[in-house]
Amino acid sequence: MINASEAGDGQLESSEPKGSQRTNIVILRVMLTTLVVMVGVIALEAVKQITSFDITFWQLQANTVILIALVATLMAYFALRQYRRVIGEVEAWERASREKNARLSLANRALQDAIAERQHTEKALRQSEERYALAARGSNGGLWDWHLETGEIYLSPRWDAMLGYGENESDAPSRSKRPAAWLERIHPDDRQGVEEQIELHRGGGAPHFESQYRLLCKDGTYRWMSGRGLAVRDAAGRATRMAGSQNDIHERKQVEEQLVHNAFYDTLTDLPNRALFMTHLERALARATRHSNYVFAVLFLDLDSFKMVNDSLGHLAGDRLLVGVAQRLQECLRANDTIARLGGDEFSILLDGIHEAGDAIRVAERIQRDLGAPFHLVEQSGQEVRASASIGIALSTTHYEEPSHLLRDADTALYRAKEQGRARYEMFDTAMHTKVVARLQLENELRRAIERHEFVVHYQPIIALEDGRIAGFEALARWQSPERGLVPPGEFIPVAEENGLIVPIDRGVLLAACLQMRQWQQLYPRETPLTISVNLSTKHFSQAGLVEQIAQSLERTGIAPHSLKLEITESAIMQDPETVTGKLHQLRELQTQISMDDFGTGYSSLSYLHRFPLDTLKIDRSFINRLGQPEEHGEIVQTIVTLAHHLKMDVVAEGVETAEQAAQLKAMGCEYGQGYFFARPLPVEAAQALLAAEFSRQQGCVGVR
Repeated sequence: MINASEAGDGQLESSEPKGSQRTNIVILRVMLTTLVVMVGVIALEAVKQITSFDITFWQLQANTVILIALVATLMAYFALRQYRRVIGEVEAWERASREKNARLSLANRALQDAIAERQHTEKALRQSEERYALAARGSNGGLWDWHLETGEIYLSPRWDAMLGYGENESDAPSRSKRPAAWLERIHPDDRQGVEEQIELHRGGGAPHFESQYRLLCKDGTYRWMSGRGLAVRDAAGRATRMAGSQNDIHERKQVEEQLVHNAFYDTLTDLPNRALFMTHLERALARATRHSNYVFAVLFLDLDSFKMVNDSLGHLAGDRLLVGVAQRLQECLRANDTIARLGGDEFSILLDGIHEAGDAIRVAERIQRDLGAPFHLVEQSGQEVRASASIGIALSTTHYEEPSHLLRDADTALYRAKEQGRARYEMFDTAMHTKVVARLQLENELRRAIERHEFVVHYQPIIALEDGRIAGFEALARWQSPERGLVPPGEFIPVAEENGLIVPIDRGVLLAACLQMRQWQQLYPRETPLTISVNLSTKHFSQAGLVEQIAQSLERTGIAPHSLKLEITESAIMQDPETVTGKLHQLRELQTQISMDDFGTGYSSLSYLHRFPLDTLKIDRSFINRLGQPEEHGEIVQTIVTLAHHLKMDVVAEGVETAEQAAQLKAMGCEYGQGYFFARPLPVEAAQALLAAEFSRQQGCVGVR
């Protein structure tokens, strides 16, 4: 913008005479000066002539005219000069007027610019205020403005609405200008934290104020809010004002709390889960470390036969049983004890602050007693289910360093309780841990043994009781360990069956036994070919590709299918009779023979027995061992033999150890015997030598004839 004074100076400079004008003025002044001189000279000459009286009339007239002309000229000069002065003044006035007008114009323009700028500023301010008002109305959060020097606070209408107040209600918080309208509504457990955060920001200890708290609503309930604010400070850095917003986060907070709850609590029983239990256990262990007289115990509980409930009544009934068990377990405990569901049908209990081991035992006995009461799981049904549990107990007096070790040892004691017959409890001792470690080591060695092909097959003869000839062999797995030597089957078979390693062991035995029998059949041909019996474990029998695998083994070894007898335990067959029947028929279609092993020890039903495509029943050794004793008359064995014959099956008696037992079995009509009386399980060389000797005798007898 051009300054008005500057504009005026410019106008003055433009009105001064330029070069040509100055020259004309100088010439005019010279001419006027010359005219004045001439008038003076003429006037002087005329005076001289008059005074000398030496002048004619006409000369006088001429001089007079000249003089008058000169005077007129002089008067004109003075008039012109006056005119120029007046003209100069007029021009100066006009020039001053123009300068003033220019300055006024510039000032007017500056004023108009200032007015326009003021109007623009006011418009922007109105728009800003409108935006602020619109944002305040449209925002989901409540706004607050706290003047710290006056102590007044402004709360927006939305602030009231979040607490359930309508517009213009007399008792709405915004009606009060005191900070107490906000602070006194904060939950007592949260207020101190909010005030500390405010003071921290006011003092410069935090870049802004932020806090989450519960606020009292109109209906008396509390809702979670999130407050944020910022302080305005003076030149000295002192906070003079704070403003911010408040948002309702109640639903989000509830979701967060539910997520946290789900992270540490079981969704079915609402009991603490493993993570929360381990936290409590860690605290108890830390306390026991600080206080030598503090003792606690961990109980590891597992329901017996829970799978049977799921399989027979359905998973919904199983879930109801778990909920019912959780409720009863809670009733058995004190308020300061902790119970958790670890998963499935496993529960753990932390008995806090007990005096001795007897306290934990009494709790275990009470749990066993209370769980024995019936559960009604199926609605509108009179069916009752009774539960039992195996319990392992570990005490803190063993001086543990890790909470997981306590739970591990309680689990070890639980496993021992199940081994002892279930529905009982066992207290952990170090011998159990040693046994578990040894078992784990054995399992690892078993895995390596499978990889290194350390398993060999021994063969126990099966004797025809009628003439004493070898009718076949049973193939039995033996572990030839480089470190342990020849490991008895009772040491590794249970472990292998439990962890599934028995399946690759069974496959190896099946293939090796079929190859060996095919070789013996070629070396020692006979009218009735030798048979080879191979055990199929429960896990192996349940494999989906079992039938195809056996068919491949028969094709690979070239053995006649009828020479292979597959032995399946009675308990394995009776686990799922309907499914097993179909698989047995598939095996029978391969033309293999099928034997039910350990008959009389499982859960068989005679109503199912005739439906199974079986060729042989093998009587368990527990029945054979009693033969020959004074109080044993052999009626059970005779009944089994008779039943088998009626179902067109032959019979093999296991565990024959005396000649008297062999004679009794022969008299009962039992076709075959197997046991130490005839031969122990033999390595392949010894079994082949036994076959060769029998073959030589038979050939000698034929030659004599």
